[in-house]
Amino acid sequence: MQILLRNKHFESKKRLTFTLKLKTFPYLCTRKTKYILLSMKQNIRNIAIIAHVDHGKTTLVDKMLLAGNLFRDNQQTGELMLDNNELERERGITILSKNVSINYKDTKINIIDTPGHSDFGGEVERVLNMADGCLLLVDAFEGPMPQTRFVLQKALQIGLKPIVVINKVDKPNCRPEEVYEMVFDLMCDLDATEDQLDFPVIYGSAKQGWMGSDWQTPTDNIFYLLDQILEHIPAPEQLEGTPQMLITSLDYSTYTGRIAVGRVHRGTLKEGMAITIVHRDGSKEKTKIKELHTFTGMGHQKIDAVNSGDICAIIGLSNFEIGDTICDADEPEALPTISIDEPTMSMLFTINDSPFFGKEGRWCTSRHIHERLMKELEKNLALRVDIPDGYTDRWIVSGRGVLHLSVLIETMRREGYELQVGQPQVIYKEVNGVRCEPIEELTINVPEEFASKMIDMVTRRKGEMTSMESQGDRVNIEFLIPSRGIIGLRTNVLTASQGEAIMAHRYKEYQPYKGEIVRRISGSMIALESGTAFAYAINNLQDRGKFFIEPQTEVYAGQVVGEHIHENDLVINVTKNKQLTNMRASGSDEKARIIPATILSLEEALEYIKEDEYVEVTPKSMRMRKILLDHLERKRAGRE
Repeated sequence: MQILLRNKHFESKKRLTFTLKLKTFPYLCTRKTKYILLSMKQNIRNIAIIAHVDHGKTTLVDKMLLAGNLFRDNQQTGELMLDNNELERERGITILSKNVSINYKDTKINIIDTPGHSDFGGEVERVLNMADGCLLLVDAFEGPMPQTRFVLQKALQIGLKPIVVINKVDKPNCRPEEVYEMVFDLMCDLDATEDQLDFPVIYGSAKQGWMGSDWQTPTDNIFYLLDQILEHIPAPEQLEGTPQMLITSLDYSTYTGRIAVGRVHRGTLKEGMAITIVHRDGSKEKTKIKELHTFTGMGHQKIDAVNSGDICAIIGLSNFEIGDTICDADEPEALPTISIDEPTMSMLFTINDSPFFGKEGRWCTSRHIHERLMKELEKNLALRVDIPDGYTDRWIVSGRGVLHLSVLIETMRREGYELQVGQPQVIYKEVNGVRCEPIEELTINVPEEFASKMIDMVTRRKGEMTSMESQGDRVNIEFLIPSRGIIGLRTNVLTASQGEAIMAHRYKEYQPYKGEIVRRISGSMIALESGTAFAYAINNLQDRGKFFIEPQTEVYAGQVVGEHIHENDLVINVTKNKQLTNMRASGSDEKARIIPATILSLEEALEYIKEDEYVEVTPKSMRMRKILLDHLERKRAGRE
C-alpha cells in the first residue's frame, strides 16, 4: 500500500512515497498517518439485497455490475447473470445467495444477492450476518408481500440500516406513494429503531436501468442508488485485536476443494497464518491458511491480507462447517454461531425399489444417497436428516417447505440419482402439553369475481381470513392457514381462478392443532400389469378419469397412471392391445381420440400423492406408484 507524506525532517521537503507493510506501519506512522491508512483501508460497503420473490433483486444486481464497469463495451452479458444455476434459470428464482463486488468512486461495494422464497430463509439468515446495511426492494404495484416481511424482520433484528428501493415504477397501475406508506407501516410493526425508520427512498426500474429520487422523472442510469449506498450505509468498523471470522457460506472448487466464505469480524487474516477453528460444538482444531481471496467483480482475487470488515474466501481448510469461527492460533475466541429457524415439513426419502430400478440412474444404492444427503447438510443449514430406527435405506429429510425439499430432489435427479419420496408431512410439536402445528400467513391476490371461491377453498382447509382489501379490479386476501392446508392448494387456486391468482405464503408460528383436513377426494387409477400402455386401452378407459401417461409409455404393476373420477382407487389394464382378426366390417375400426395426458411437475406430484403412495424420481422420468405394488397385497393391507 502506498501513501504520500510530507515530512519536515526531509531536507528536500518534497512529497515522498513510502510503501508501508502492515507489520511495520505501527512504528513508521504518526497518529495522523495511521488515521489516513485506516480510512483508506475501510473504503468498503457491505450490502445485502432483500425482497419478496420476483420483485427484481437479481435484475438490479445485473445493472449494478454494469454500472461498476465490470464488462467490456462489446461483451455479451445476458440477463440474470447471478442466477447461473440451471435450476434457477429454469424457475426464474434465486435459490442460493451469491457474493459479488463493484468499485464505485474508489469504494468497494460488496453485494450479497439473496433468495426471496421463505423456503430458502436459511440462506437469507446466514448471509445477513456479513452485511452492514440492506437494500429492500418492493414492487411498486404489489407492495410489501409475506416474504418482504420475513426478510426485513431478520435484517432489522440484526440492526442493519435499510435503503428502500421501490422498483418497477414503469408498470401500469403502479402506486409508489402508497407502497412507500405501506413499507413505513411495516417497519413500525416490526419495531424498527428511529435510525432505521429514517430510511432513504429510491424510485426506479431495474429492468430499464434507472434509479432516481422521483418516480415521475426517469433518469438514464443507477448512479443515484450507488451514491445513496455510499452516503447512508455505514462503513464496517475497524476492530483491532486477534483475528476472528464467522464462516457464513461455503464455496467449492474442483481444484482446491471446499472454500470457507465469511466476513472478517476483528483483526487481520494473512496468507500462511496459523489459526484455530472453533467448531459449533465447542471443539478446537489448529490449522493453517493456504490462500486468501477477496471478491472482485463476479470472481475471486488472491490477496496477502484481509482486514476486518471485508468479505473473503479462505482456501486450504479441510474440516469446517457453516457457523464455525476462525480465530487466533494461541488465543482462540469464538463468535456466537448462526441460529436458523427450525424446519416445518418433513419427507421420507428411500431407495428406488420399483421394477424399473437402475435403468436410468447412475447412483442408486443407499450408500450413494446417504453420502449425498450428508454432503447437502454441510451447506444447507435449514435441512435436517434423520434415519428411522431399524432402517438403513430410509431417511426422514426435514426442511422449510415443499419447494425447499423439491429443489434438493430435483438437484439430485439431475446429478444422476434414483430415489423415491413419500408424501410431505408437517412437523408437530408439544407446547405445554398441547399438540401444535405450524401456521402460515397466506396472501392471495385475485380478480374480484374469484374472491368468494378463494375464501371457500381456504376455509375448507381450516384457514381463517384476517383481511380483505380491494386494489383496483383485484382483491388482496390474507389468511392464517395450517401448513398442511397449503399442500396441494396452489394447483386448485390457479384452476379455480383461471390462472389469474398470485399466491404467496410464509411460516408464522406454531398454534394448537386445527383438526382433520381432507387433501384429495378423488382416487387413483393403478396399472394392473407391467408392459407398454396402448392407445386402444386408454381410449376405452378415458371416461373413468384423466391420465398421467401417453400411449407407448412403459408402465409397471402398481404404478399410478391416472386420477379416478370417484373416491375409490381403480385397478385398470392399460397394456391391453386390440386383438387382430381377418374379419372385416365397415365402421368397426374407429380412430382412437386420446385426450392429452396431464403432466405433473415435481412439486405438483409431491402435493398430489396420498399417504400410501411414493413419487419415483429418476434422471429421465418421474412416476407415481403405490407403496405396495401388488394388487392382492393392497387388498389384504386394506382389510387389516
